Amino acid sequence: MIIGLTGGIATGKSTVTTYLESQYNLKTYDADTYARHAVLPGQPAFTAICERYGTAVLTPDGQLNRAWLGNQVFSNTSERRWLEQLIHPLVRQQYEKIYQQFNTTDALVVFSIPLLFEAEMTDLVQQVWVVWCTTGQQYQRLMVRNSWTQRQCYDRINAQLPLALKMLWADKLLDNSGTLPHLYQQIDFFMRELL
Repeated sequence: MIIGLTGGIATGKSTVTTYLESQYNLKTYDADTYARHAVLPGQPAFTAICERYGTAVLTPDGQLNRAWLGNQVFSNTSERRWLEQLIHPLVRQQYEKIYQQFNTTDALVVFSIPLLFEAEMTDLVQQVWVVWCTTGQQYQRLMVRNSWTQRQCYDRINAQLPLALKMLWADKLLDNSGTLPHLYQQIDFFMRELL
């Protein structure tokens, strides 16, 4: 069984994966890790990004300036689509390898993919869990966690499919608008069903 864990930005996916790892010893595979690896110096995606944006996209030590790039792509839909078309296939390749490894076993693993629906990777999972909270909470968490302006939060939240749509397509919903114990109770309930 492969669980596809998704949700909106700052809804609490990392909190859920941390709990599943610590309480249930589940192996989790995070799309953000693969996306970050894809843009390391020496990788083809890094080269393509540098060719498109020039030296402005680099930090003084030659790494990708993710904050600068984020501001470019999240304020311009066509640039965001270009970057997604570059990175999504690379992330998918990594998940396909893991899928082959676990698809024929009875192991329970988690694919944590923020853009599970947007990147059309639902075929790689058997059950979709969506973590949600209110839009106001997303803004609040992003402003505290990332020190972003309201505009930066708006751009990132609205770059994803509406959370309401993801919730409609989910097999399981995790409400993270309340307390952590409440979130953990819901995870425990779903895990009892699976185990």
